[in-house]
Amino acid sequence: MRWIHAAGRGLLVLVVVLTGYVASGAQAGEGAGDGRGPLTLATAGDLTGYLGPLLEGWNRIHPGEKVTLVELPDSADETRAQMATDLRDGDRSRFDVLNIDVNWTSEFAAAGWIRPLPRDRFPLDSFLPPVVDTATYDGRLYAVPYVTNAGLLLYRKDVLAEEGVPPPRTWAELERYAKTIAPEHGLDGYAGQFLPYEGLTVNAAEAVYSAGGTILGDEGERVTVDSAAAREGIGFLARGVREGWIPKEALTYKEEESKQAFQDGRLLFLRNWPYAYVGASARGSAVAGKVGAVPLPGPDGPGTSVLGGSNLAVSTHARHPDSAARLIAYLTSEPVQRQVLTRGALPPVRADLYEDPALVRAFPYLPTLRESVLSAAPRPKSPRYDQVSLAVQAVVHDAMTGRQTPEAAVERLARELAAISRG
Repeated sequence: MRWIHAAGRGLLVLVVVLTGYVASGAQAGEGAGDGRGPLTLATAGDLTGYLGPLLEGWNRIHPGEKVTLVELPDSADETRAQMATDLRDGDRSRFDVLNIDVNWTSEFAAAGWIRPLPRDRFPLDSFLPPVVDTATYDGRLYAVPYVTNAGLLLYRKDVLAEEGVPPPRTWAELERYAKTIAPEHGLDGYAGQFLPYEGLTVNAAEAVYSAGGTILGDEGERVTVDSAAAREGIGFLARGVREGWIPKEALTYKEEESKQAFQDGRLLFLRNWPYAYVGASARGSAVAGKVGAVPLPGPDGPGTSVLGGSNLAVSTHARHPDSAARLIAYLTSEPVQRQVLTRGALPPVRADLYEDPALVRAFPYLPTLRESVLSAAPRPKSPRYDQVSLAVQAVVHDAMTGRQTPEAAVERLARELAAISRG
């Protein structure tokens, strides 16, 4: 397959670059001196198994700074809980470097769990501009972007071609196709990630943002969700379930369940991250060769995705902070970022990779993803983000299941977020 050849070329570049890296490390007296030594990297479960080989490359050329990988649960909520428990242990913490969801940066920084980082040690100017904002809190850099992400609308291009219609650019078009075209082809209309967990917070925020609204402002100090835009966004999701073009089964979907439904040929449209495009297009998928991807639609045109991905942070109690910073520089270097894409199917933060002809041939969604990332918005920043997310999940799920009207749900969410911001 073409992506395998691309991966091979990237690996050759990685070996050449790291040969020079070895020499510079030896000249610097690697493994000796203050701040240098072994590390532990904590991350959510590595579903594609790409990270272990990358760290083996580091360990071969940095024997005095060997990294031990600790994989936590696949669920973002469980990973955050385990990291928080460990970091609260202070000097007894096991973790030195943390691969954290982009929206945990503010919370972890405000709690004093991660240390500020010097901007000049990392090639931030080489990254897609929006991703850098996810790594800052209170005007300081507390992490380094490692993987980015933006939601895409996957669609059955064979079905739309047969009907002679382009992919939807607005909510009205999405609704119309989901109501009319999908049933004619024995398909459900539209799904996202609607189980009450972090994925629902993302889907809800995208709906609100796409309608022109916001949820919080001023680093979580100001509640802005009580707006016509928020009512329109949450109403869009609730209406879909009520009218049936969002199947009720989608209320149980996380990323994997929704990907499988689309991959099995049961959905016309799916909101998901780019990895779902890779899986649905792979050999053995029921829809291989029939998948298209466009930016998320909004009320009157392209919508707004939530900016996803992860950042690399250094624990306040890291045993060897200089080695930790060096590891982060390695993992965000161009050759390693290439491997993040070709081996892990994860969107890199390096801007130039999105215009590499060989990568675009292997991953046709890259130009669309770049467009989505550049127009994406972060989830609400708050030092109490876990509470914010739980409130959004609960309220929006009640609206989608019909327990509350969208109007009542927005009013309730505004009250709950105000209580959270007061502490």
